[in-house]
Amino acid sequence: MKKLVLAYSGGLDTSYCAVHLSKDLGYEVHAVSVNTGGFTIDEIAHIESNAYKMGVKTYENIDAVETFYDKIVKYLIFGNVLKNNTYPLSVSSERIIQAIEIINYANEIGATAIAHGSTGAGNDQVRFDMIFQTFAPDMEIITPIRDQKLSRQQEIEYLKLNGVDMNWEKSQYSVNKGLWGTSVGGAETLTSNKSLPESAYPSQLQEKEPKQIALSFTNGELTAIDDHVGESHHLIEQLNDVASAYAIGRDIHVGDTIVGIKGRVGFEAAASLILVKAHHLLEKHTLSKWQLQHKEYLSSFYGMHLHEGLYLDPVMRNIEAFLQSSQKSVTGKVFVTLKPYQFLLDGIESDFDLMNAGYGTYGEENKAWSADDAKGFIKIYSNAQKIYQQVNKGS
Repeated sequence: MKKLVLAYSGGLDTSYCAVHLSKDLGYEVHAVSVNTGGFTIDEIAHIESNAYKMGVKTYENIDAVETFYDKIVKYLIFGNVLKNNTYPLSVSSERIIQAIEIINYANEIGATAIAHGSTGAGNDQVRFDMIFQTFAPDMEIITPIRDQKLSRQQEIEYLKLNGVDMNWEKSQYSVNKGLWGTSVGGAETLTSNKSLPESAYPSQLQEKEPKQIALSFTNGELTAIDDHVGESHHLIEQLNDVASAYAIGRDIHVGDTIVGIKGRVGFEAAASLILVKAHHLLEKHTLSKWQLQHKEYLSSFYGMHLHEGLYLDPVMRNIEAFLQSSQKSVTGKVFVTLKPYQFLLDGIESDFDLMNAGYGTYGEENKAWSADDAKGFIKIYSNAQKIYQQVNKGS
């Protein structure tokens, strides 16, 4: 039998794929899930149990949380990346790492084919296929859900006929949880005017009393919360646990999909939104005017290319090198107050704070130049505008 690796989530679509690929197409199916955050030990065990019920030869859960942070998340923080100034690229960034881990596993075990359960209407099909084609151009890619255009009920009936009768009742909301946030889709997000109800979000309001926390950054990376030092990806998980109890980080993102249509999705991303805003505040104090300006457009390019599945283009490594080098002085503490449904950035402490009172206080006093110096500077600074206006009078 030919070996095939299936990107397996444990849902209806990938369960159909597992049975169809082994029973109808004769593949030896090796199911793989990639944990980029959000999986509990019990959930992994449940997914594994279901995979074997579908007749797979083996099941593997790859822990890629640290890899996800090192390869992608830290650069999203360095770049303060929010797509359309809203969305922290929670799910789309995960798919890249998941695809890379899956194709690496397929190459390791000598698989001749790889499969996923994406439909033909979304972004994930593009992200998965591009990674697979790049790293294994001769490997066959099989996508039963995209190719056969089956309804949910047809998939359920097929599984029943093949001895798999499970509770496939679709949840009212589709929830995808990971290290960098949780996406929430439902009937409301298919419209342009309806908001998600409170109950749709996985984290409900539990804490009502304001709480201040201190986030410590070292060269742009989160290294401590309230002086409790830890690895960045673990600290992100801890911050999310604390902040989600305040129901922080909820919003609905509207954007352009890779396939050319508008998409709308809800999300809950307490830790990522707090970190992006806190990190950005620290940068405002520690980076120069021109560092901040050039970082802004390069970060926007980085986020867009990542969303579009172009992670493997060499320009991404170039931008990462720039972002990494920009973080040399982004070290200090950011003080954040958590409140129900919101957070406030209170201020920062840093040895690299460029608001050093020794050079002057904005709008109050200067200590490094005289009044005559200021007049001369303004006269020269305005010269280009004066020349243009005189030459182009009335235009």
